[in-house]
Amino acid sequence: MASGPEALVSHARYGEEFAKARELVLGHPKRWRVIYHYDGDGVAAASALLRAFSRLGYPAQATALFGVERERFAALARSTPGPIVVTDTGSSWLDLYPEHPHPVVVLDHHSYPGAPESPGLPKHVAFVNPVDWGVDGMNELSASSLAWLFTVFLDPANWDNAPWGLSGAIHDRQHVGGFRGLNATLVEEARRRSLLERRRGLALFGRSVAEALAQSVDPYVRGISGRRDVAERFVRDLGVDPARRPTELTAEESERLARAVQDRLRAANVLPEFASMLKGERWFVPALGMDAEEISNLQNATGRAGIPGVGVAYALGDPVAAEKARATEADWRSGLLRGLRRIEDGGVRSMEALRWFESPETALAGTQAGLAMNYLLPSDLPVFVFSDGGEGPTKISARGLVRQVDRGLDLATVCRTAAAEVGGEGGGHRVASGATIPPGTRDRFLEAANRELARQPRSSGAAA
Repeated sequence: MASGPEALVSHARYGEEFAKARELVLGHPKRWRVIYHYDGDGVAAASALLRAFSRLGYPAQATALFGVERERFAALARSTPGPIVVTDTGSSWLDLYPEHPHPVVVLDHHSYPGAPESPGLPKHVAFVNPVDWGVDGMNELSASSLAWLFTVFLDPANWDNAPWGLSGAIHDRQHVGGFRGLNATLVEEARRRSLLERRRGLALFGRSVAEALAQSVDPYVRGISGRRDVAERFVRDLGVDPARRPTELTAEESERLARAVQDRLRAANVLPEFASMLKGERWFVPALGMDAEEISNLQNATGRAGIPGVGVAYALGDPVAAEKARATEADWRSGLLRGLRRIEDGGVRSMEALRWFESPETALAGTQAGLAMNYLLPSDLPVFVFSDGGEGPTKISARGLVRQVDRGLDLATVCRTAAAEVGGEGGGHRVASGATIPPGTRDRFLEAANRELARQPRSSGAAA
């Protein structure tokens, strides 16, 4: 790409926003604080940034936020005697950044009130958001791929941040149906540079086919996932040795297994776009010898376990962190399977315009909701999951489907509006959003969310 990343998007604000952010970073070669959201996208974004700061020779400190935490961010900013980068969060806090006396760079892909017209910001604040230049942050650019792109603006050597740019985009499910828009452009450039390889294969990872199928959460196969003995019988009945590694199967055996699993998914009324996730285009990272989805799972697991710094350290090449991430991923997968089995066996509760359930696995609740939406629940209504914080606030994750968004669903507005009614705060994407509310306000939040959803055009109608 001889002309560099400046030529990737024609909108004038694209170059302006990145240029301002680059000028602030390169003009302040000192210790930076990177504040990031703790999920897989945020961990990957922080990984790309820390790697870029290291290449510049800048010391940097990474600090995670574990929800929509405006007040905690404000406290962190007050205690930070230097410049700050905020990534995968913070688009709704534009009023706070001018108060910080040092440079602030915000790299976020979530929508914000008044978008795409952000308020005027002082010279020491750079706000980079794809919504401002006509790129859909829900489908076409994640926080990590945005951070990856920004690091390329800092130094073209940072194209090698491809694994971390891809990891977060996969976590945000922007690979479903194939990468699109600016993501696709970035991925193709990384492939051209031999940083990624496009392959065909099954989304099954494990020491054996039976283990991989029993531990599969994406896809989650009703009646098989979470059940090792059932998975072994299922594979054996297909004439495939359940003890073999997934990568050892012949093309014919892989096809036979894929057909049988997809038949099970279709019988459970799983939508075609999710039933097809088992088999298709894969992205292999030669430098790490891994599928990009495996990397995404490792980083997301560390965040959901409350140790996102381990995921960042893994990206920085720490072998101890790598081992910890693998052990954490196994626990994360087990927790997801427990939650999905509860939903499969016990169902969820319903209101006019939404479904909801509770999860004791606070850090896993959003992922459980997303996977339940894809593999276990009818496709007509979005789902909300509540994690009671005891004496602390209640955390909420909301998940829908792109086809619901196409009919008018906007969960970001729902979460923001309903949370505000009960003294909390919320936001995110139209298809995936969240909120933090005071204890004891769940029922009032549900009433407000149900009311707001009922006002949205056809968001609660039958699936197309």
